[in-house]
Amino acid sequence: MLGSLQQAFKIGDLKQKVLFTLLMFAVFRLGVHIPVPGINPDALSELLKNQFLGFFDVISGGAFKRFSIFAMSITPYINASIIMQLLTVVIPRLEQLNKEGEEGRKKIAQYTRYGTVILGFIQAIGIAIALGRYSGPSGAVVQNPGFVSYMIIAICLTAGTALLMWIGELITERGIGNGISLIIFAGIVARIPSGVTGVFEYLRAGTASYASVLLFVVIALVMIAAVVALNEGQRRLPVQYAKRVVGRKVYGGQSTFLPLKVNTAGVIPIIFAMSIMMFPGTIASWFQNSAVSNWMNAYFHFGSPLYNTLYALLIVFFTFFYTSVIFNPLDVADNIKKYGGFIPGIRPGRPTAEYIDRILGRLTLAGGVFYAFVAILPNVVIALTGLTNIWFGGTALLIVVGVALDTMKQIEAHLLLRSYEGFVK
Repeated sequence: MLGSLQQAFKIGDLKQKVLFTLLMFAVFRLGVHIPVPGINPDALSELLKNQFLGFFDVISGGAFKRFSIFAMSITPYINASIIMQLLTVVIPRLEQLNKEGEEGRKKIAQYTRYGTVILGFIQAIGIAIALGRYSGPSGAVVQNPGFVSYMIIAICLTAGTALLMWIGELITERGIGNGISLIIFAGIVARIPSGVTGVFEYLRAGTASYASVLLFVVIALVMIAAVVALNEGQRRLPVQYAKRVVGRKVYGGQSTFLPLKVNTAGVIPIIFAMSIMMFPGTIASWFQNSAVSNWMNAYFHFGSPLYNTLYALLIVFFTFFYTSVIFNPLDVADNIKKYGGFIPGIRPGRPTAEYIDRILGRLTLAGGVFYAFVAILPNVVIALTGLTNIWFGGTALLIVVGVALDTMKQIEAHLLLRSYEGFVK
């Protein structure tokens, strides 16, 4: 990995892509420290002791804790993407646009941007009103509750989300890697120093022993190795191509394979499930000291059996859903048949598609269940070690490792492209 990065900085255009991505990271981290006007920071810090609202910090890189313009992070964009992908399956017009190639996808991306702004503004209004209702020992969170203050807060938060969306698209277009995933990656990585500091504070306070910290490190290393193995794991289906005579030349006759990844969907299911799980906490924050809020605190807090079960089911569901969106077994089978290929023992056409779909379903189930297990594993680690400041560890680990692997693969693909000399030197 380090060798690939060194090579990347020796190639002009690839170096520019990496530096541009790092520059966008710097802009993101700068925005995290720009506060939204009209907020009482002391009262806000008291409110953020609530686990619901603390969950927003997972992908905002500490922006929600400071209540900066990036407090909502990229969550509205993720929600808009989920809605658009669901509508693409349901609405024929959107399905047709999706099949029209680059122009159709650009149109869908434009609809997603509009949806992001609308959802972001609705969420921002809800957050502003919820904060306006809270008043603690340090006073009200919103210093001058009212229509004007709520609108200023909502506009600032919506503008911050729109700016993050634009930064993410710029990284995808001009940088290296998937911009939206990298923004979430940068936010999580930025919290690592505070997490390490928290572990040392536990040791100094005597609330955790060196044995529990060592156990945590061992579990973390095993989880990283397992996540890497899952991301790289694949099932290779043999494909045989028959010989074809075109004119005086003979084509085909070779054997190859069709690689089916265990984790076809990547980290997207984790991000989708994570964003969906934020909704109950947001709704509960609108009704402080109400029956809804009390029920959420009692039965649906982070780490509760109900929360973990729903989170795991959402991860498995989105793993299947996103895999079905990006991989169509029928199209793959038709392409194999068109070029004279077949899977040994399987008839070409629909039987091949059904066979690929059956194998892919088993792989997807294994990947989804593993991801769900890793996402809720921190609750077990907390019970074993007592290190309560790692409550976000499983989800963060999956995202960080997955995004890092995908980004390094893109860098290596660029390096391979530029090191290929061909037959003419």
